[in-house]
Amino acid sequence: MKSIISKSLKMTTACVLAASIVGCSGNPYEETADRMDVITIGDSIFDLNGVIEDTLEAYAGETFRDYTQSGAELSGGLLATAVDQQYVDARSTDSNINTILMDGGGNDILIPATLFDPYGCRTRWYRWNPSRSCVNLIEDQYVNGVNLLNQMAVDGVDNVVWLGYYELPRGNTNLTKALNIGDDYLGYACEVAGNANCSFVDPRGTVPASQVESDNIHPTPAGSVNLANQIWPVLQPLL
Repeated sequence: MKSIISKSLKMTTACVLAASIVGCSGNPYEETADRMDVITIGDSIFDLNGVIEDTLEAYAGETFRDYTQSGAELSGGLLATAVDQQYVDARSTDSNINTILMDGGGNDILIPATLFDPYGCRTRWYRWNPSRSCVNLIEDQYVNGVNLLNQMAVDGVDNVVWLGYYELPRGNTNLTKALNIGDDYLGYACEVAGNANCSFVDPRGTVPASQVESDNIHPTPAGSVNLANQIWPVLQPLL
């Protein structure tokens, strides 16, 4: 009995740690906006400080609906409303959606890697590349991403702008190869999925360590402005 309680406490502590690292103190949905046909869905890269959305809305001179949730995985997950469910929720409020700004898939790698790295996504001195289990995990998220994009196309969404992930610094540099594989798959998902016009914004090589918070994951306000400036030339013609 004592052993069971001890294991439970260790798992609870680990989950709390993961939640604190991936930023699960998210903001509520913003379901009223100037442009009800433009929505943002995704995880804490958007949601935690909100600066990407704020910057893009300032450039556009109008607001968008925002469903991003810190800690969100692409599909499923326990810490926050998943990205695919955010899309369902947005349609429930107003199904007239023409343009979607989004990210997703990063937490599907980061959350397990932050706990015990059961999939072997971190490179080590004895393992120079992510394990086959990690690649399988990424391929599963690719399928989830394609399915979501295909559903968006069926629903009549015209445009999707998908922000990829940048390299993580310092203590998370050993996740770079896994995230690079993930970005490659996300970019390919944009190419092959549905009839929606999907544009992949690839920020790799553009976000220095000084623009990443001390958690080695989330962008600082300056990093968020940097990312917004990469998104804006793609998003502006779609508004």
